[in-house]
Amino acid sequence: MDTDVSPTRRLRDAIEPLAMVTVWSDAAAREREAAGLDFLAGYVGGRASVLGDVEGAVVAATFGVFAPGFLHDLWARARAARSVVQLRDARVRAGSRALHDALDGVDTDDVEAVVGTLRSALTGAAVVGRPLFAGQAALPWPDDPHGRLWHATSLLREHRGDSHLGACVAAGLDAIEVNVLTELWVGYGLLEYTATRGWSPEAMEGAVARLRERGLLDGSGLSDHGRRVRDGVEEAADRALRPVIEALGTALDPLVSTLDGWADAVVARRWFPDDRAKRAAG
Repeated sequence: MDTDVSPTRRLRDAIEPLAMVTVWSDAAAREREAAGLDFLAGYVGGRASVLGDVEGAVVAATFGVFAPGFLHDLWARARAARSVVQLRDARVRAGSRALHDALDGVDTDDVEAVVGTLRSALTGAAVVGRPLFAGQAALPWPDDPHGRLWHATSLLREHRGDSHLGACVAAGLDAIEVNVLTELWVGYGLLEYTATRGWSPEAMEGAVARLRERGLLDGSGLSDHGRRVRDGVEEAADRALRPVIEALGTALDPLVSTLDGWADAVVARRWFPDDRAKRAAG
């Protein structure tokens, strides 16, 4: 990945560990164990719960980059264990508890100030075409400051994710092709990350062959053309969040600095992988 990253990417990577404490933290593990769910079923159940009681095909279409049958099974397991409301509530509890514990040395007023800045900037974020963002935005803001911080960072993450998926579709990329281009773009080896998304070896091999046919791969890496295509996807996703970046204005740099510090505290707890490529690819 290019080190000269955009303001939107800087913000997105800063909030990733904060938003994803509902997957990696001890608090999230306790919620999964109480429901009898494993890591992936807990992740899919929690994140997809904002969509409501939908069919697995809807979850697969919304998440985008996972094998549809893989996601369908994980969602079915989560729904067999808990209602949608219970899955949502567990996710909010995990987010609030984890950030409270990870940021135990941070003044609550500082947390509230960051939440206020993010909340104000998010008023300009469009909902149309962004189902996970819309579902998250429809939820009430939590009562406690750390819960509100988790909610704000999750809103940003889902808006960026929805916009990124839309940009990939517009670029003519299918779900596996998106994975392959992104893993190479952030610095993983060919199929190193894609293989974690439930795709069969045959499906992955087919995607690699298609990308090579179209000149997007050069051997096991991105071709110049492939890098331009993936950079174009990134630029389109950036444009979608431009109103938020513009609303932040000069507050962006100090905000990202603060969020990066808090993200480091989450990583130090091992509640998010200490892997910059994973943070960028999530």
